[in-house]
Amino acid sequence: MSVISFDDFLKVDIRVGRVTRAEPFPEARKPAIKLWLDFGPEIGEKKSSAQITRHYDPESVVGKTVMAVVNFPPRQIGKFMSEVLVLGVPDAENEVVMLTPDLDVPIGGRMY
Repeated sequence: MSVISFDDFLKVDIRVGRVTRAEPFPEARKPAIKLWLDFGPEIGEKKSSAQITRHYDPESVVGKTVMAVVNFPPRQIGKFMSEVLVLGVPDAENEVVMLTPDLDVPIGGRMY
């Protein structure tokens, strides 16, 4: 494990977003869901492709509050442009479980 400075950590902009829309993404190489997330007036709506199909389906994620990195460069995934990285951790079978705040927090809030 490498050590980073606190200033390095602050360069990663992790925000609270709310899923406003979700669709299956059958064209992706690995099973994924297309997400549209609202990060509030400062950042607005951003898109993401998330490999979360083991525990989630498009209907179950709409309205969910999640954590995402909003300052990575966009990444083309097939014909879809992923603009943010939704954060998650692996379960016992190495399937992604999304990181979500356990209390109600403002959309767009920055993690620190």
